Amino acid sequence: MPVPYPRTEFTARYFVESSVPSEKVAQVIAGEQSSGTFLALPGETQALKERSRARVTRIEVLPPVLEPTLHSAHAQRQGHRGPYYRAEIDIAFPVDNVGANLPSLLATVAGNLFELGEVTGLRLLDLEFPEHYAAAFAGPAFGIEGTRRLAGVHGRPLVGTIVKPSIGLTAAQTAELVDDLCAGGIDFIKDDELIANPPYEPFEARLAAVMPVLHRHADRLGRMPMYAFNISGSIDDMLRQHDAVAAAGGSCVMVSVNWVGFAGVEHLRKHACLPIHGHRNGWGAFTRHPGLGFAFEAWQKLWRLAGVDHLHVNGPRSKFWEPDESVIRSAQACLRPFAGVPAVMPVFSSGQWAGLAPEIYRHLHSTDLMHLAGGGIIGHPDGTAAGVQSMCQGWEAAVAGTDLAQHAQNHPALRRALEHFGRP
Repeated sequence: MPVPYPRTEFTARYFVESSVPSEKVAQVIAGEQSSGTFLALPGETQALKERSRARVTRIEVLPPVLEPTLHSAHAQRQGHRGPYYRAEIDIAFPVDNVGANLPSLLATVAGNLFELGEVTGLRLLDLEFPEHYAAAFAGPAFGIEGTRRLAGVHGRPLVGTIVKPSIGLTAAQTAELVDDLCAGGIDFIKDDELIANPPYEPFEARLAAVMPVLHRHADRLGRMPMYAFNISGSIDDMLRQHDAVAAAGGSCVMVSVNWVGFAGVEHLRKHACLPIHGHRNGWGAFTRHPGLGFAFEAWQKLWRLAGVDHLHVNGPRSKFWEPDESVIRSAQACLRPFAGVPAVMPVFSSGQWAGLAPEIYRHLHSTDLMHLAGGGIIGHPDGTAAGVQSMCQGWEAAVAGTDLAQHAQNHPALRRALEHFGRP
């Protein structure tokens, strides 16, 4: 449906299930999330509606169901007993309703519409923005190329790991582990999301213990191994800790994006001179139910607008619930520019080892990623250095299109990994 008046719009795509026909619930959502009211009110002129009301631009009807996905007291009061209508719908919102304000953008595309009584299932599937609107947000400062430049790694994935045990290590013990990993040639190390600034290992102590180790190995390697210090906390603490990492010569900071929040990440991004490693812990609460929450395609665009440079996507054959095809789609989404916003580096983790490299490469056709392995590196039977080597050798085989077992014949670290961890 054409716009009868000049305005710039962005579009949100939803899956919606409702006790009323899809055409009606689409209009309810469009009205509720823009200028709509339950009653005609003074001041709600036609001109205001034309300027501010959202438009339903597409409805793709899906087969209905007999039972609702989510309980609705409203539908119950109406005496509705089924069916429950389903559809994909596109709604176009005026940019001027929101401006360059991520909390307001979220309130618009994912606000009270989840509360609507007619709605018994709702999921934000994707977002499309005009380039000039997306350009009003900070976006990634480093992305893939900036990360590669700082890490000194080109032409292959960044091979990395996580500090384990996740909690309980002292600063000195963390430094010993980092020393072993760097001696083995690791590209990237990150704090676990559970460790930030605990009393037994304050952030300042961890930074003071780890940075001399990184500098010593940088002199040997000719590149600084990238360490993502977890600075998740209050805005004041994050800014202070970011500055401490930068002053010490560090090259990355990490935040738990869901709990720091969009405003927190935006503020950090505008202040930061280091890449922001976005950890998505808690993500399952937003996406695990297919009839509720967010699809990754939409969610990752919002964090890219906020300014993260790396974003976790789980890993194939991981310990988590997510199907492998969903993991791959998430990584592909991170690698696709949108509305002039550059790609960010997808981070594969959880249950990863050298044998999974061919599967990842077969789907992505790209090495612009981080491949993090905990046990797959530290648990290698020949030690940490062999674990790092096995990951690199797995990726060599993947990119060359060579069978892993064949490649392993002349690469002992990979051969031992295949024997120890099992063939993929």
